[in-house]
Amino acid sequence: MEFEAVIGLEVHAQLKTESKIFCGCSTAFGASPNTHTCPVCLGMPGSLPVLNKRVVDYAMRMALATQCSISPYSRFARKNYFYPDLPKGYQISQYELPIAEHGHLMVDTDQGRKKIGITRIHMEEDAGKLTHDSHRPVSRVDLNRTGTPLIEIVSEPDMRSPWEASAYLKQLHAILRYLDICDGNMEEGSFRCDANVSVRPRGQEEFGTRAEIKNMNSFRNVERAIAYEIDRQSTLVEEGGEVIQETRLWDAEKNRTFSMRGKEEAHDYRYFPDPDLVPLVIDEAWIEQVRGLLPELPEERKARFLEQYGLAQDDAVFLTSAREMADYYEACVEIFNDPKQVCNWVTGALAALLNAKGISVTESPISAQRLAALLKLIKDGVISGKIAKTVFECMETDERDPEAIVKEKGLVQVSDSGEIESMVQEVLDACPEEAEAYRGGKKKLMGFFVGQIMKKTKGKANPQTVNQLLKEKLDK
Repeated sequence: MEFEAVIGLEVHAQLKTESKIFCGCSTAFGASPNTHTCPVCLGMPGSLPVLNKRVVDYAMRMALATQCSISPYSRFARKNYFYPDLPKGYQISQYELPIAEHGHLMVDTDQGRKKIGITRIHMEEDAGKLTHDSHRPVSRVDLNRTGTPLIEIVSEPDMRSPWEASAYLKQLHAILRYLDICDGNMEEGSFRCDANVSVRPRGQEEFGTRAEIKNMNSFRNVERAIAYEIDRQSTLVEEGGEVIQETRLWDAEKNRTFSMRGKEEAHDYRYFPDPDLVPLVIDEAWIEQVRGLLPELPEERKARFLEQYGLAQDDAVFLTSAREMADYYEACVEIFNDPKQVCNWVTGALAALLNAKGISVTESPISAQRLAALLKLIKDGVISGKIAKTVFECMETDERDPEAIVKEKGLVQVSDSGEIESMVQEVLDACPEEAEAYRGGKKKLMGFFVGQIMKKTKGKANPQTVNQLLKEKLDK
């Protein structure tokens, strides 16, 4: 039997506010346990929450960026469940009246562009964090994260493969970063994803029983976990078994999911409107004010890069995948107006440097201004492309301008035709058999002669001049 996967994602994004959603406590990551807390986020009797306006602004930005309709009237609800890291015994969230609904994203898939629906976006507070002792049956509770603001982005079950899910997730991640409302750090839990996965016989309209997968902290793990779950459920149904609705965890080391608990339904949480918070009313003027703050988003910027700079599709996708990378590229092009040459260096040498060091472009030891200066030296004939790679490596640890590095290390390109011509003649005189073989038709020996001259000049001879003079002498 051939099965089809049905996948929906629930994404939690922690918003980049300085204070929590309902109190003034700091949201800074990495503080000593239980130091960023107060009676409000700890749920002490008599304390009252007050909504952080910036949280609403950020939620509205994401709603507009994903084509959602913003509700003029929404309200908060209490989601009741008991867990050691939830001090109030309930979480303040939104239920039947969320801030935004009915949006979508367009993502690139193997079959072309596909529309993925977004059911809703709602605001809520985060829970705390449990740290489990690996040596003793003890868990420690840190409530610093309690009350940090989240938006939950719930998709429609429109995805049919792990790769579609990953493409959608990467697109969401990029939009959040472009809007500068979430740092997107998956390892610190700022960007978290739960996947709902089910299978059904291909052609069947009715959905199968779904399982929810948690504990995925990278795009790669999301793909692997969903692929495993599709295979597990397909095998189970094919063998006559029954998929159980449950929550499962992903074990990246063993490359498998395992059961955590039975999946709760909405009624298990006993939602009811929070009596301490008034309904949220949003007028058109506020929406338009937020709309005016939206930056150029990834899809728009990619389209512009393709048209304005004449880049290949893959290069435009890479350069616009992160706002910082796109900014770096455009800063370089503004100084050195050769978009394709800049693209080659950013997607090549610079990307390799960042990957090797495990850093982002904002941490690059080579600024856009210094890279542009290096490319200008190539264009002006001061250095060759090959020497430029050596200079680029020096620039990783040397903060000076590339021109100063070139002068100090004596890397200025030899472009004097008279000097190069005499070296060409020396090489031809030293290699008469190879010269005769070239004239006899072995044209690939041109590379041999160029290599000999570059060796004599330690790579500093102008390659165009070398090739021109060699061809003239060999063709006589």
